[in-house]
Amino acid sequence: MGEVGLLINGIYIKVPVGQNVLQAIRQLDVDIPTLCNHPDLKPEGQCRLCVVEIGDYPHTRLVNSCTYPAEKGLKVQTHSEKVLQARRMVLELLLARTPKAKLIRQMAAEMGITESRFKTEDPEELCILCGLCVRTCHEIVGVSAISMANRTPAKMVTTPFKEQSEACIGCGSCAFVCPTDVIPYIEKNGVRTIWGRDFELLPCNVCGNYIAPLAQLQYWAKLTGDPVERYFVCRNCR
Repeated sequence: MGEVGLLINGIYIKVPVGQNVLQAIRQLDVDIPTLCNHPDLKPEGQCRLCVVEIGDYPHTRLVNSCTYPAEKGLKVQTHSEKVLQARRMVLELLLARTPKAKLIRQMAAEMGITESRFKTEDPEELCILCGLCVRTCHEIVGVSAISMANRTPAKMVTTPFKEQSEACIGCGSCAFVCPTDVIPYIEKNGVRTIWGRDFELLPCNVCGNYIAPLAQLQYWAKLTGDPVERYFVCRNCR
């Protein structure tokens, strides 16, 4: 695989062809805030926080670094005033949408923002619509139990028709990946409750510790073709 050379904050760096600008930036250990980026998911640029400035002055423009390809000779600025203004605007909008989300308040405070000039529709809202949960369910787990519904401003993450999803296997991946901990997730007395459904947790045949919901183990068995009993022993006891 070939390489391309680009300038990031005046520093020349070579990266493999096919990498995006965000990947190149992180090779230099430059801190770039993100909310919708995950190494196991294809970048979509939903949160707009990873914005950078590219090009030569005065003909520069802002792009999402996670979706823009690293190109030969590209000049990138990660913390110019133009970039910082854009990030502050994004954080103000997110703060207006989710005023009680701890992560958003923390990120906003780091940029000097303690309150938003924009209207808050729902003071209890925590979902930032980053889409990580939906994409994880579809692209990694492979069941598509949840999706985005409606258009802005009524856009939301939900199960089909807001009813219990028969496709859900109770794996909890959506809750684990959520940056604002908005997805209700409870485990009690051997039962995991998520998206309005109760899932029986199966204990390890050896140590007795809970492994995962039975529905999840059955799904694994279906994917691999192995008997489901193969998964009745946890990794530590195998």
